[in-house]
Amino acid sequence: MCLGIPGQITEITDINQKLAIVNVAGVKRQVNIACIVNEQHPAESCVGDWVLVHVGFAMNRINEKEAAETLKLLEELAEAISSYKR
Repeated sequence: MCLGIPGQITEITDINQKLAIVNVAGVKRQVNIACIVNEQHPAESCVGDWVLVHVGFAMNRINEKEAAETLKLLEELAEAISSYKR
């Protein structure tokens, strides 16, 4: 099973290498955006996009509502696990 974490692309750091900074719940990470760019949606147009990040790659674009719902579920899961361990 793999888990994609929602994040928002805040800047493109290297167009040639297809690298960008993604904000994931307040944590900024550099990720590879090669999987989400093409001729119709080049790297420079990705700023502001919401994406699912898995092992350093933006796997696909998602809408903001889906990102918010997924982040909320992940927070609830973390709280449930934390409560269970007590």
